[in-house]
Amino acid sequence: YEIVDCDWSSDVCSSDLTAGSAEAVESPFAQMSGAWSGGGAITLASGVKEQIRCRANYDVNGSSLALTIRCASASYKFELQSNVAHSGGVISGTWAEMTHRVGGTISGSASGNRINARVEGVLSAMLSVSTGAGKQSISIEAPGMEMSRVAISMTKAG
Repeated sequence: YEIVDCDWSSDVCSSDLTAGSAEAVESPFAQMSGAWSGGGAITLASGVKEQIRCRANYDVNGSSLALTIRCASASYKFELQSNVAHSGGVISGTWAEMTHRVGGTISGSASGNRINARVEGVLSAMLSVSTGAGKQSISIEAPGMEMSRVAISMTKAG
């Protein structure tokens, strides 16, 4: 740490205004920024398992994340959009699935490169995302729903 002389008549010390703030470093979203693509498997309620291809775009702004994930298999497709915020290890926000026109809330925890969340609305699901070194794995479990399980591995573009 560095000791800096400040004029305490202001709420903000000029040394606090550096580009690499601690919050940006601690954000679980930092490694997610950008375009991603990959594939995996989707298991439908009928038990049918299909290969799935996905593209994702993450727009990270400090402790906030806006995302779009589009996936398609031979018989199923979905487009998930979400806006999520992170504070003190807790994430919260909203989600919308555009193909089926449903949405709701998302809440959970984030630690290091891993996010665990519960998605709620007209459906309930558990979501797990792990990101690191240009690779990302996403797992969605939604027992009793048409799309009961999704497992995706993606790599960062560029």
